[in-house]
Amino acid sequence: MTETSAGILLYRRQPELEVFLGHMGGPFWRGKDAAAWSIPKGAFVEGEEQPLAAARREFEEEIGRPAPEVDYVELGRFRYASGKLVWVFVGESDFDASDVRSNTFELEWPPRSGRRQSFPELDAAGWFTLDDAAGRLVKGQRPALAALARLVG
Repeated sequence: MTETSAGILLYRRQPELEVFLGHMGGPFWRGKDAAAWSIPKGAFVEGEEQPLAAARREFEEEIGRPAPEVDYVELGRFRYASGKLVWVFVGESDFDASDVRSNTFELEWPPRSGRRQSFPELDAAGWFTLDDAAGRLVKGQRPALAALARLVG
């Protein structure tokens, strides 16, 4: 079965188009900026719940606050090279990026140490122009930026 995720890509016009992204947490991503940011998203099983409901749930888990109450439009489904499929929904909002309280995951760290540590799924969030976001966003999600630019002009 194909791994499937759903996420919310917020955008605003300030006056240039900007998108809201989260920096992935954990030791692998620490100190990295290029290709280390993501649309707030997470896994769901098709049929388990509606993709937008899953995207809203995942946004709240990763950001620590509910997704803004705005109109969301399905931007598209984007497939990673690995085969993973990501449903992306967009909404226009001037969401405050200053207070991110992500949920956590556990990982054996350092590797083979037998010690488990907790890390936030996202350790930072911010607004970026499309050009800036293109270098920061993980490769499989970059096509969503071009689709957003086409959608909002």
